Amino acid sequence: MSLSQDKQPYVGRFAPSPTGPLHFGSLYTALAGFLQARSQQGKWLLRIDDLDTPRNAQGSIDHILKTLEIFGLHWDDTVYYQSQHLDVYKDTLHELMENRLVYACTCSRKTLAEANPTQTRPDIYPGICRDKMPPPRTPHSLRIKTNNRIISFQDELQGLISQNLADQHGDFILKRKDGIIAYQFAVVIDDCRQHINHIVRGFDLLDSTPKQIYLQQQLGLPSLQYMHVPIIIDTQGYKLSKQTLAQAVDLKAPHKLIFELLTLLKQQPPDELKGVEAIELLDWAIAHWDPTPLEKLRAISR
Repeated sequence: MSLSQDKQPYVGRFAPSPTGPLHFGSLYTALAGFLQARSQQGKWLLRIDDLDTPRNAQGSIDHILKTLEIFGLHWDDTVYYQSQHLDVYKDTLHELMENRLVYACTCSRKTLAEANPTQTRPDIYPGICRDKMPPPRTPHSLRIKTNNRIISFQDELQGLISQNLADQHGDFILKRKDGIIAYQFAVVIDDCRQHINHIVRGFDLLDSTPKQIYLQQQLGLPSLQYMHVPIIIDTQGYKLSKQTLAQAVDLKAPHKLIFELLTLLKQQPPDELKGVEAIELLDWAIAHWDPTPLEKLRAISR
C-alpha cells in the first residue's frame, strides 16, 4: 500500500442484518458511525449482512433502507449485499485450506459439553478435530487454527485491547455445518473489498475484533481502525436488540429521536435545536461531533 492507514481518506460503514426493522439501539450505532465519517469528510457505506438466511425476515431490507433515509443517514455508493459475493468467500476459504490453516470439525455442542463438562468457558474450542480427518460426507464446519500469538489493538474509545486467541477463543468457525459463512470470516473479506479503513460499532462486538484482526493477518489484508461505542441498555440492564424484543424505531418524528440519540451520545445538543428538522440537527451534530465523552463506557441506559 502506498499510503499509510492514517493518510487514507476515511471510509466507514454500517452493516445491519436484515432480521427485522431497525430499533433504537441499531439506529444509535448507525448515527455514531455516520457522524464519525462525515466529521472526517469521509465516506459512509451501507452493507446488508444477509448471509444467515434462516434469520432473515421478509421486508426487513426495505424497512432498513427507508428508516435510514427518513432519518437523513444517507449512505455513499451502492448498497453491498453479502449474499451476492458467495464465490469470494468460497475462494478465500479454499486459499486457507490450501495453506492448511483450516480444518473440518464434526463436533456438536453436545459433543463439546460431554468432552469437558467442567469447562467454565464452553465457547473455547479445545481442538478435538484439529488433527483428525472426518469420514466422507460427514456434516462438518470449518475452523481456523489459532496460536498463542497475542493480538493487540488500540480502540479509539476503549483503549488498548489484547487477547491470546488460543487461550480465550480457541480455533473458531469460518463456515458453519449448514454451509453458511460465519460472521467473523465474511466481515473481514467484505471490509477489504469495500476498502473500509475505520469501523464504528457497538461494544458488544469488541470481543470479535481480535479474531478479525487475526484473519486479516492470515490473509495478508490491511489493518483497520476501530471505535466501539457503548451499547444502549434498557432499565433491566439488557442490550436493546431484536432478541430482547426491542421495538422498531418510530418513523413519524425523526428529529425528536435524533435529538435523544445525540444526548445519549453525550453530544449535548442545545435545547433550541429540539424543534428543528432532522437535516439541520444532523448538520449541527457533524460540525460538533466529539466522541471523547464516550471513552471507556461500555453501556448507556436509555
